[in-house]
Amino acid sequence: MPIPVTAIFDIGKTNKKFFLFDENLNEIKEEYVQFPTIKDDDGFECDDLEKITQWAKENVEKLCQDPQYEIKALNFSTYGATFVSIGEDGKPVTPIYNYLKDFPEDVHREFYSKYPEESINQTTASPTLGMLNSGLQLYWLKRKKPEVFNKIKYSLHLPQYISYLFTGEVVSEPTSIGCHTKLWDFPKGDYHQWVYDEGIADKLPPQVPTTHSFEKEICGQKVKIGVGIHDSSSALASYLIKIKEPFLLISTGTWSISLNPFPKRDLTFSELQNDCLNFLSIHGKTVKASRFFLGYELDHQLKKMNNTFSKEPKYYKNIVPDEKLVNQLLNGEISGTFYPNAIARTPLVAEIFPENNWDISSFSNYEEAFHHLIFGLVRMQVASLMLAKGATAIKKVYIDGGFVHNKVFIRFLNALLEGYELEFSDFPLGSAYGAALMLNAFK
Repeated sequence: MPIPVTAIFDIGKTNKKFFLFDENLNEIKEEYVQFPTIKDDDGFECDDLEKITQWAKENVEKLCQDPQYEIKALNFSTYGATFVSIGEDGKPVTPIYNYLKDFPEDVHREFYSKYPEESINQTTASPTLGMLNSGLQLYWLKRKKPEVFNKIKYSLHLPQYISYLFTGEVVSEPTSIGCHTKLWDFPKGDYHQWVYDEGIADKLPPQVPTTHSFEKEICGQKVKIGVGIHDSSSALASYLIKIKEPFLLISTGTWSISLNPFPKRDLTFSELQNDCLNFLSIHGKTVKASRFFLGYELDHQLKKMNNTFSKEPKYYKNIVPDEKLVNQLLNGEISGTFYPNAIARTPLVAEIFPENNWDISSFSNYEEAFHHLIFGLVRMQVASLMLAKGATAIKKVYIDGGFVHNKVFIRFLNALLEGYELEFSDFPLGSAYGAALMLNAFK
């Protein structure tokens, strides 16, 4: 008898993953790929939407042909801040623009002269982040590429576009709308007035709950297909469903995102300037979040360290805490302060600090440099967590994602969060698992 499975696509900036879960939502298969980036119509690096589309369709087709499995449900978790805009024929009319692409200064000035920055940032709970404010991607298209904007029938956030490939249904859902898009008016519980004034709302599909699904025929049988979910909110979803007492979550990866689903007060402008913002949860409730580019920054610095000390890319994975070094850094006996003890205003940590603040050649070996690097990153991680925590008295903290395997990171985190109850999940499938839970396929 074939095994009934829930199939999940978990699409990150770096790795594109495909999971199979059994009836009890235990992972039984995982595959991942990386695709070379391509250039958008302005020559800026972006994901290859055609390759992702082909890969997703081929994986489902292979699953259909595999006698071991019977597909019962399908869902999608992807990174946010990314639109796929489709025309009347249902096909993309733009590349998927990279959220790291520069936002034109003239469009920036024009937007904030019409919609004052402090007011709109607080109402939409979105810091000023250029293309990372995905709503502004559509405003930019309208201003800079009007002929393209006019061809758009619908703009779908990436999770909903991948779902659309299999359902043909165009929808929006809370976790993608509410993720620093500058689209959502949190006090009003609706799109912000600017979205209507600029004709952006006309391009956005009808909203459905994150738990919504469509029954469609795949492999000649009925399959429950979800509408997709933003990956950070997906990582939080399983905790919200299973845990009843208040908690904080640090979800680590390319971004480290500290999440507080139990905030006590509205965001201040100062918090927004420090890259603290609100998400919408799977239940449409406010989640306070603070982010910084943890994995991106680590990768950026490891490349330099590997070159300096002639090490293989994965060498760092086997480093264990050197207690002498750990204590010297914790006690301030040696300096480890090349990073600030706060979150910088921009999330692009690597671009803020001049290279001479971090002189790798001054270290006697790779291990010493690595301890200094991780100590600096953990101090910023703690500052990020405190921003998300805000006025709440919560002491329970869950940590998941790739950094739970970094022993030096965990050692410093335990030391700097003394008095907190930390629980580490070595289940690195947070976002994929959350997407599977949304379907509740076998209950």
